[in-house]
Amino acid sequence: MQLFYFKDINVTSTSFSFDKEESKHIIKVLRKKESDILFVTNGLGFLFKTEIALASDSKCTCNIISFEQQEKPKFHLHLAVAPTKMNERYEWFLEKATEIGIDEITPIICDHSERKVIKRERFDKIILSAMKQSNQYYLPKFNDAISYKEFFKKEIVGQKYIAHCEESEKNSFKCSLTSNQDVTLLIGPEGDFSVKEIQLALENKYIPVTLGDTRLRTETAAIVACHSVVFINEK
Repeated sequence: MQLFYFKDINVTSTSFSFDKEESKHIIKVLRKKESDILFVTNGLGFLFKTEIALASDSKCTCNIISFEQQEKPKFHLHLAVAPTKMNERYEWFLEKATEIGIDEITPIICDHSERKVIKRERFDKIILSAMKQSNQYYLPKFNDAISYKEFFKKEIVGQKYIAHCEESEKNSFKCSLTSNQDVTLLIGPEGDFSVKEIQLALENKYIPVTLGDTRLRTETAAIVACHSVVFINEK
């Protein structure tokens, strides 16, 4: 199934029109025509079966035939991950985490961060594309970049963890997880969290964890963590 996205569609809608860019893609590139069926999500858990009523490359209009709602998972996975020095590595993380199944992502700027500015528009497009490619109906929430200290002002519920490389007592992340629980995990930059950052997390009741026996890159650690949480929650 090929999935399309239109954020403003809802259960009371009867028809809608794609913007010029998406209309051109549908009509010119994919060669869709009137009466063809398109499956569309709004990123909020709904799948709409629609029919093309007007096949214009400047304004493709569809009528809604039916819809269904996907049950939302009983856990919420939030990864707070420091931006990587190379944007491509963070983009890879965003794409794969979305495919695996993540709910929320927050870029955190840390003491050892080499990159402090992110390409928000580019990252949003990557997440959206990965959601459509993997046929998912929930669009992950991507937050603005925030300083590490400011992150702790957020109200976080559920299980809270910090993954770091310091030689200290840590639990196994995968062995600490329980199903159907919200999870928030902090993952630092290439230079890892500073000692004072780790201490701040501990003071805020974050549990220190290890993601394995090898030293992982930031983006690899995030993918390992994402898969671990999704795996433990598989039915």
